[in-house]
Amino acid sequence: MNILHFLPPVLLSIGLMGCGQSSGPSVNSPPQAAAPASAPLVKKEVGLVMKTLTNPFFVEMEKGARRAENELGISLTVKTAAQETSIEQQIQLVEDLIAAKVNAIVIAPGDSQRLIPALKKARDAGISIVNIDNRLDPEAVKQAGMAPVPFVSVDNEAGAYKVGKFLAEGITSPTQAAILEGIRSADNAQQRAAGARRAFTENPKITLVASETANWKIDEAYTVTQQMFAQHPQIKLLFAANDVMAIGALKYLQESQRPGVKVAGFDALDEAIAEIRNQRLAATVDQQASEQGYQGVALALRLTQGSSVPNITTIDTQLVTAGNLP
Repeated sequence: MNILHFLPPVLLSIGLMGCGQSSGPSVNSPPQAAAPASAPLVKKEVGLVMKTLTNPFFVEMEKGARRAENELGISLTVKTAAQETSIEQQIQLVEDLIAAKVNAIVIAPGDSQRLIPALKKARDAGISIVNIDNRLDPEAVKQAGMAPVPFVSVDNEAGAYKVGKFLAEGITSPTQAAILEGIRSADNAQQRAAGARRAFTENPKITLVASETANWKIDEAYTVTQQMFAQHPQIKLLFAANDVMAIGALKYLQESQRPGVKVAGFDALDEAIAEIRNQRLAATVDQQASEQGYQGVALALRLTQGSSVPNITTIDTQLVTAGNLP
């Protein structure tokens, strides 16, 4: 699928100096009413709903959102589900934020369709919505009677294509490949699988023999990889749609002593970077999770202020390999 330092706000108080007495004649005048006190600045309340904090990707996303909280002067409430598959829990978290009457909700949905009714309820309550990471299904949003929801993420298909092309480079003899997919109802999972598939099929020497979901999870990735190799022991290229699954696959490959398999992931987690340095992982994709969190909160604030925002904000992806690590 790194410690924040918070700078405390500085409050400046300005004292008002009184004018000196006039040397002219005394004049009886009615007492002046005290100037009304300035109304305290009310911070906008923004709720961030993420899939989980068990995946370091979302830890980084929260760091970016907290940076926005500090810099932009909003009040941020972060809520996360237990697992990336805990969709019903995410729905309840949205309901909780509606009850709390927040001004905006920024959400990284675990599912591209099932969260839409709850988000429609939030928008009907006057709450601004920003979608980050995994895109809500635009057609399902339209059918729910909602206007398009601003979306912040990367081009997942293009990012997966980059890393798939890297795996496919130099393959000149018949080679079998496989894909570990994320949650299949999630748009980003679909796009990443499509990007890797496109890269593999462009090389006529590569045959994609398996493409199975491991639901973004390390333990499922271990088991699914084991099953794949039981059926296709000659797999030599493996793309995992996130780094957590890539690490699960690597664990199986190491324990089963299967050398010579090139594995790539997606997210550029610290653990994945370490595996690249140790020459066990071939590549990953940095999709700047922190920046997604920051931009999501920044757009939410603009919406609460009545400003227009773009329907899609795309953040660059970067291929990470041993050749470009510092």
